[in-house]
Amino acid sequence: QVQLVESGGGLVQPGGSLRLSCAASRSFFSIYAMGWYRQVPGKERELVAQITSGGTTNYVSTVRGRFTISRDNAKKQIYLQMNSLKPEDTAVYYCNYLSSPVDWGQGTQVTVSS
Repeated sequence: QVQLVESGGGLVQPGGSLRLSCAASRSFFSIYAMGWYRQVPGKERELVAQITSGGTTNYVSTVRGRFTISRDNAKKQIYLQMNSLKPEDTAVYYCNYLSSPVDWGQGTQVTVSS
């Protein structure tokens, strides 16, 4: 049963931009804090951006100033606007609820390369 669907990834050159989307379906979506995570082979999944129910955001230092997380509660979606992309941002990106996560979705691949 799919509960989270990530999309928007792709191949982009260094310095380029991508906008990721995450479609959710949980009831009362607006009350949950959400996060974007990323994972590369052989490494742990890393929380890179989060947004609270009130709209407060936080970012890991490596993406702060380049990435922006946002949410549209009416659509039950969150987004990750990624600018000034670097090769080190290459990963599979996932979304999930922070305090009560569900099964991980398929993720969306982001590849930053010339």
